Amino acid sequence: MTGTFIVILLSGLFLSFSNGGNDNFKGVATLLGSKTTSYKFALTWATITTFAGSITAFFLAQKLMVNFSGKGIVPDAVVQMSAFSISVALAAAATVIIATRFGFPISTTHAITGALVGAGILASAEGVNSAKLFSNFFLPLLVSPVIAILSAYLFYPLFRMVRIKLNINRKSCLCIGKEVVAPAPQALLTQLTSGGATAAVLNIKNFPAISVGTTISCEERYVGHVWGINAKTFLDTVHFLSSGLVSFARGLNDTPKIAALLLIGNTIAPMHAIALTGMAIALGGVLMAKRIAETMSFQITKMNDGQGVTANLITSAVVIGASQLGLPVSTTHVSCGALFGIGTITRQAQWGGILKIVSSWLITLPVACTLGYFSFMILKGVL
Repeated sequence: MTGTFIVILLSGLFLSFSNGGNDNFKGVATLLGSKTTSYKFALTWATITTFAGSITAFFLAQKLMVNFSGKGIVPDAVVQMSAFSISVALAAAATVIIATRFGFPISTTHAITGALVGAGILASAEGVNSAKLFSNFFLPLLVSPVIAILSAYLFYPLFRMVRIKLNINRKSCLCIGKEVVAPAPQALLTQLTSGGATAAVLNIKNFPAISVGTTISCEERYVGHVWGINAKTFLDTVHFLSSGLVSFARGLNDTPKIAALLLIGNTIAPMHAIALTGMAIALGGVLMAKRIAETMSFQITKMNDGQGVTANLITSAVVIGASQLGLPVSTTHVSCGALFGIGTITRQAQWGGILKIVSSWLITLPVACTLGYFSFMILKGVL
């Protein structure tokens, strides 16, 4: 194992780690934002399902490995240069890790693309293939959030209509675990939220007595049944499955992009590259996801569990479809786009948070491009 290969491996794993820190929680952000589960449980679910997607990428998304090796964007001779591969990985990783540190949910796809351009400009006398760059990279990145927003406008009202047809309604209630004791009158809600109901036993006309020591919450929940199953239980199950599907789709779409950088020089097998990348992504998510979780869960839109399910289904459908077509869409752009659309429909959008996210997207490319250029400038005479 040569020193150059070790540097390539470490730089690729650094990028994988950064990707996990910035991206892993995005698939399960609706679980936390809708208060369906805790941060730790959501993160565990994201880690498991993302890693499953990473491993599956070897069988379903190998075309992305070719696209993100740089072939077609710069000459093949440049692609095989160790300095080029390392520069791209380091520049993209630095961009993503800085954004993660400040809680900006940016696109790793965007960062890798910018780094490829920056290093490619200096590495290739012919420059970069702008036509391929636009059709294979920029166009999917620009179109994917628009598709997600439009899908939210189409499917959220449709899902809401189905819910109403099934006679499932949202009501303010006294809830114990997943059980709704009864719809709560506004006077009682006010009393509970103001701390007025603190007696050992709560006795109110038309309500059963509830003893202190039982976990009681005062909140909105879905009331009704779907195919004989409690509506809340059914929706929570669908919510977890849909968020797992988004995380799986992200692992499927992102892992081959990063693993491609480890294949320079053919010193490691594709399956080994994907496995190492998947493990580093998982570790990055476990250690660095907290700030991104806050942004994605609470700074885009207020949401309930039904809206979270809708956003997840839209995101997973777009990302998995793109992976099958070999299109490097950004899971960040798609998931945020779905939440933007729902927030606009419900008029719960947090525009300050949305502006922060969009601004970070705009500066990702130039930052990664600049870092890629200077990284290659330094490394070309060393490796």
